[in-house]
Amino acid sequence: MKRISEPSLVLPNLPRRQFLQGLAAGGVMLGLSPWLKPAWAQEAAQPVKVLTGKEFHLTIAQTPVNFTGRPRMATTINGSIPGPTLRWREGDTITLRVTNRLNEPTSIHWHGIILPYQMDGVPGISFPGIAPGETFTYRFKVEQTGTYWYHSHSGFQEQTGMYGAIVIDPADADPIRADRDYVVVLSDWTDEDPMTVFAKLKKQSDYYNFNQLTVVDFFRDVAHEGLGAAIEKRKMWNQMRMNPTDLADVSAYTYTYLMNGTTPAGNWTGLFRPGERVRLRFINGSAMTFFDVRIPGLKMTVVQADGQNVEPVTVDELRIAVAETYDVIVEPKEDQPYTIFAQSMDRTGYARGTLAPRPGLAAEVPALDKPEWLSMTDMMGAMGHGAHGGMPTGHGAHAMPAMDHSQHGMAGAAGGGMEHGGHAMPAGAAMGAAPVRARHAKTEYGPSVDMRVDMPRTNLDDPGIGLRNNGRRVLTYADLHTIGGPLDPRGPEREIELHLTGNMERYTWSLDGLEFGKSTPVHFRYGERLRVVFVNDTMMTHPMHLHGMWSELESPDGRFQVRKHTISVQPAQRVTFLVTADALGRWAWHCHLLYHMDAGMFREVVVA
Repeated sequence: MKRISEPSLVLPNLPRRQFLQGLAAGGVMLGLSPWLKPAWAQEAAQPVKVLTGKEFHLTIAQTPVNFTGRPRMATTINGSIPGPTLRWREGDTITLRVTNRLNEPTSIHWHGIILPYQMDGVPGISFPGIAPGETFTYRFKVEQTGTYWYHSHSGFQEQTGMYGAIVIDPADADPIRADRDYVVVLSDWTDEDPMTVFAKLKKQSDYYNFNQLTVVDFFRDVAHEGLGAAIEKRKMWNQMRMNPTDLADVSAYTYTYLMNGTTPAGNWTGLFRPGERVRLRFINGSAMTFFDVRIPGLKMTVVQADGQNVEPVTVDELRIAVAETYDVIVEPKEDQPYTIFAQSMDRTGYARGTLAPRPGLAAEVPALDKPEWLSMTDMMGAMGHGAHGGMPTGHGAHAMPAMDHSQHGMAGAAGGGMEHGGHAMPAGAAMGAAPVRARHAKTEYGPSVDMRVDMPRTNLDDPGIGLRNNGRRVLTYADLHTIGGPLDPRGPEREIELHLTGNMERYTWSLDGLEFGKSTPVHFRYGERLRVVFVNDTMMTHPMHLHGMWSELESPDGRFQVRKHTISVQPAQRVTFLVTADALGRWAWHCHLLYHMDAGMFREVVVA
């Protein structure tokens, strides 16, 4: 992406908190040039348009925006962030003409949509992309229903605003009844050029992590655990060259979190009448941010995951990974406003909106939860289950030096140093089936991999770091059951194991130790039913997205769980899912964290 030159501009010295919350009216700027306006001039959070029918015209262009007090240029679809919500009907054949007004190639990928690969919109895989000044016509039959989204698959255009929602109505009556229906798109915005963000991460992967350990933390550990244990704890993390607060690569230091293109200060609002059933279609359209969503005072009944109806499950909170969607039903009874609160997983900021009986009302906004340290469960999988949350005490200091981050598998080295007796497993970290020893490819033993897990955990009932034992009922994958069961009753004919790998210091991300440029395509035989095994050998959670085909997640004991297009794999975790290779062609398969994908965690899949 080309950097946009910015003339000198005198800006108000806004405090950091104001940047975190953004401008009350931040959004697309009305007028000619952003550089001709003062930063505090009139901006407007434009309502997102809804387009319906069978034919759509979308124009990609640069548009001035202002979310933080500094005018910037965004990549927009029909001039708005998010782009227009596209409302389709099951069974229709739709035509979308996408015109590129940028001075660089672009594309639109229809995320989670089952379609011919030539319509999938991934440059270099499914088509050449859309050149400047050209119009590309997408045409396909809509074979499914539910909530989905679309976004650019070119460069970092997704980070600069190019995404929008898709809602597909059933051909017949919708089994999910609601009096009101709102799309809630969560996203992250940075005033920095995404190339600059990426360059900083390549030079220093924790550049945006301001939750680093401090002297105060050390003396707190001394007070609680004693001087020797505190020193051993620091020594252990230093030897591993890892940081227990490494929860997100990019934080609110540069991000302003948006809800339907509106800053927290702007307070997007959806109206209701007390007693109504309100359907909220949550879409995480961000580049790099996991959100933990709750509405204080209201229970959320999850009725759909990644566009597929699921058996209803009522929770207080859910974590939505990048690219996932969740539909929930809420039933506010009282004549009062409720805050929709979506805090980032690293607890540095939040997106926020309001459900209100009348415009202009707002409820109290909760304080951010305190960030938690990564635990031994997050570091070592099944080998770390005896550790207490946050940091092991007693045995952990002896176990960790046995970890090897250069050439050897973790469990093999750690086996002699672990103590397991007498330690209860942390809540939410219960083991599923018996641990399975991972099979590491030879390609994992290279400079692109700094960590391997030999005995990953298989627990789908773990809500993840920051959500364990918080006193709220939190959704987990173990709660999700797709109505109607699997699409294909066959068992697997073949198994593929892939490891999610990386080297934090180099900021390289890969599959089986091979970045995309060094890899060869994964081959699926047309019509086969196969099991895919993902083992996460890294400290970070990766939302993995397979284009063109459904991923049917299995429980640890091999039963069908839920159908998804994006599966989030926690650190040191093993997940399995079945795929029916019923879509001929070339498809993308990648981590949906934008900078991880660009750094190499991407493969091509060929179905033939």
